[in-house]
Amino acid sequence: MTLQRTKLLNIQAVTGIATVGIFTAGTTSTPAGVAGTTYIRSVIMHNTGLGTARTSLYVYPSGQTVTGFGATVNRILRIDLAPNETTFFETNYPIVLSTGDKLAVDITAPDTGGVGVGSAVNFMINGDTDI
Repeated sequence: MTLQRTKLLNIQAVTGIATVGIFTAGTTSTPAGVAGTTYIRSVIMHNTGLGTARTSLYVYPSGQTVTGFGATVNRILRIDLAPNETTFFETNYPIVLSTGDKLAVDITAPDTGGVGVGSAVNFMINGDTDI
């Protein structure tokens, strides 16, 4: 196995209100090949919508299914993004996903300043993967 440093996915656009699994270790195809064990270093999020959107990141262990709403116990980030705002989520140590583990995202309505419906957020995941 060879460790490949790469963007793990092309830009993934998600329109709210939704919860979507966007990456599964051992299944998802990356520019370097099908991802094995994956080390997520950063996630870039950009709100292209007209209103503020609340977005979250989730890590689901193998065997758990991503449902229509994010499981709070699996959430690692929640942030409100204003229109045309970009944020970077970077960890000191990579998030390690083994075969079957999933990275999911959601878009919901913030407490104030937006409704979530029709909000579009672009996600880009960077890191390393065993190929």
